[in-house]
Amino acid sequence: MIKYTEYRYHIAALFTVAVWGATFVSTKVLIANSLTPAEIFLLRFAIAYACIWPVSRGRLWAAGWRDELTLAAAGVTGGSLYFLTENMALEFAPASNVSLIVCTAPVWTALLLSLAYRSERMTRRQVAGSALAFAGMVLVVLNGCFVLHLSPRGDLLALSAALLWMVYSLVIKRVGGRYPAIFITRKVFFYGLLTILPVFLFQPFSVDAGVLARPAVWGNLLFLGIIASMLCYILWNAAMHRLGAVRTTNYIYINPLVTILTAALCIGERITAAALAGAALILYGMWRAERG
Repeated sequence: MIKYTEYRYHIAALFTVAVWGATFVSTKVLIANSLTPAEIFLLRFAIAYACIWPVSRGRLWAAGWRDELTLAAAGVTGGSLYFLTENMALEFAPASNVSLIVCTAPVWTALLLSLAYRSERMTRRQVAGSALAFAGMVLVVLNGCFVLHLSPRGDLLALSAALLWMVYSLVIKRVGGRYPAIFITRKVFFYGLLTILPVFLFQPFSVDAGVLARPAVWGNLLFLGIIASMLCYILWNAAMHRLGAVRTTNYIYINPLVTILTAALCIGERITAAALAGAALILYGMWRAERG
């Protein structure tokens, strides 16, 4: 059974994926207000970094140059490059394809870490539970539409995003035991912001004050920056350290479930019986994986 002291980390991971599932709607609202994916990322991480800096600047933590390079890799794989590949994939492939491929990140993470770390190897019960959760995630993403239109460029970009998150999980595991989650998260934001800047050499930042003054814009940016980025990255990195990368990353299967519920409530998208069946499979699969 789950240890009593671990419950708060499971709750943290569950809360995080619930928030990240809702960010899909916020991002769609911002894009509808003429913001580009790169601009959304820059503003989102800038707000997060501005909020986390006063909290962490008084702590005297210092990373060696090797760990600094590792943290820079985390900023790229879990920040700038991850969000760019995911959002670029949406320009070339249907959203169902992108969601389905990106949400295979737990599979790749489990495969890599089971090879690299004995402590991260999955039991048969965990494999069975994860497989059921994965099947449920597929049903939720497809939402009753069982036709996938292949788009090689978009699908490869989506797969790249999933693999980048796998690398991010491995990177966080390497440094998670040596530094507090708040310090790691601040570094991720810093290097994510630093590595997104070259994009604006080709696509200049063009958001004006009038757009930022719209309640729908600044409200969603604050949600993405403070809640979905600053708070959720801290919680996620702490859960990764305590529960392990495989157990934590499995919660990503719940992400499409939250997305489809949020879309139904906020923008009127339809929920089918297949999606409800998928939701039940996700919950049962997660329970089965953790029961042992």
